[in-house]
Amino acid sequence: QVQLVESGGGLVQAGGSLRLSCAASGTTFSNIAMGWYRQAPGKQRELVASISTRSSTNYADSVKGRFTISRDNTADTVYLQMNSLKPEDTAVYYCNAGGTYWLGSYYQSNYWGQGTQVTVSS
Repeated sequence: QVQLVESGGGLVQAGGSLRLSCAASGTTFSNIAMGWYRQAPGKQRELVASISTRSSTNYADSVKGRFTISRDNTADTVYLQMNSLKPEDTAVYYCNAGGTYWLGSYYQSNYWGQGTQVTVSS
């Protein structure tokens, strides 16, 4: 059973930075693609960034140039570095493990973390 534990959320002023972490267990981490999603109040969950087993990456247009996804296969962890944060980035951020990464698109699996709250004040 895949287990995911996110950390790193918090309250930050607009223009600030945060780094989210998602530690995975119960799987061979290096063999799986990963994705970061977010869900703001009253909105649908959306894909923010994804990374393949070969570290190819893809980003939502709203975060391109500001967010960076990376992975450390020795630590079984995926990261989301978020810079130049905006109030509209406020959401609960979730990682997803083991989805399909195909031709630059990520298709989610059923394995989710518990989420971590990111709040950006103006």
